[in-house]
Amino acid sequence: MAKKSFEELLVDLKSKNFSPIYFLEGEESYFIDFIGDYITENALDGVDKEFNQTILYGKETDMATVLNSAKRFPMMADKQLVLIREAQEVKDIDKVVKVKINGKEQELSLLEEYAKNALSSTILVFCYKYKSLDKRKSLSKTLLKFGVVFTSEKLYDNKIPAWIESYCKKKKIGITPKASVLLTEYVGNDLSRIVNELDKLVINKKTGEDINDEDIRNNIGISKDYNVFELQNAIARKDVLKANQIVNHFAANEKENPMPMVMGILYSYFSKLILYHTSPDKSQSSIASLLKVNPFFVKDYEIAAKNYPPAKLIRIVSYLREYDLKSKGVDAGEIEKGELYKELIFKMLH
Repeated sequence: MAKKSFEELLVDLKSKNFSPIYFLEGEESYFIDFIGDYITENALDGVDKEFNQTILYGKETDMATVLNSAKRFPMMADKQLVLIREAQEVKDIDKVVKVKINGKEQELSLLEEYAKNALSSTILVFCYKYKSLDKRKSLSKTLLKFGVVFTSEKLYDNKIPAWIESYCKKKKIGITPKASVLLTEYVGNDLSRIVNELDKLVINKKTGEDINDEDIRNNIGISKDYNVFELQNAIARKDVLKANQIVNHFAANEKENPMPMVMGILYSYFSKLILYHTSPDKSQSSIASLLKVNPFFVKDYEIAAKNYPPAKLIRIVSYLREYDLKSKGVDAGEIEKGELYKELIFKMLH
């Protein structure tokens, strides 16, 4: 057995090539849930599920219960499935006990002892979310040797738009670059929520149609004219009137446009503008690669770079750090967040 990627694991599962143990771990819950759900839906046929499928929950079980279920033989079937959701909540999952193997006393966890003699008729699946086992410990090494380990890692923010485009492609629809970025900016890197929002939109799209930025705005309640994406563009173009209209709207609707989120998005954008200035190669492909953005957006960076020389950008990044702290109550005095917004945008534009 081995450590496998998401794609490799899906190939095996679709071929009904099941391992006796799956340990699905890591910070990104979406891929763990996806694989767990796929196994639940496809490992057993409908009739077999009734007698041979056991779903346990970490907070409500312990390893003795899990392994007693795993050691049962299937009823009138070749396989049984035992799946533990929220397995990170099983308190004794890596508890070490003393056991005798070939007459010698050794210290092993209950799971490690089972893994070395796992029943081939059982598919045992652990959905161990938000963290991973200590790779230095013998349990992790034993699971790698006798089972399949999948580590689900968080995608970097700059990888999310491409992942969104790939997801839409699998659904046989398209999505515009602006729409994928807009969705990322407002939802963040929570893939489960992103998929939830996309699936709502897919229902109303025909094969080959594109999801556009208007679809995103309408679907997740983003104002067409007053959002951080438009504020970013207004500042980049030095459109003082537009920027002030947007920031006044933000000041009046602070809950809809939380300052830490806005600060984070603007900080990322202006940091990339500094990188733009440092690049000797200003070709579209080179800049897109350097800034890790879709080539569609390179022209926007070209315009902004003309308006903001490096020295000004360094001051802007400093302002963003300062006002991010103030928005969290550090050295802010009695000033309201709406006024902080206005101060910040004035300093950025002048």
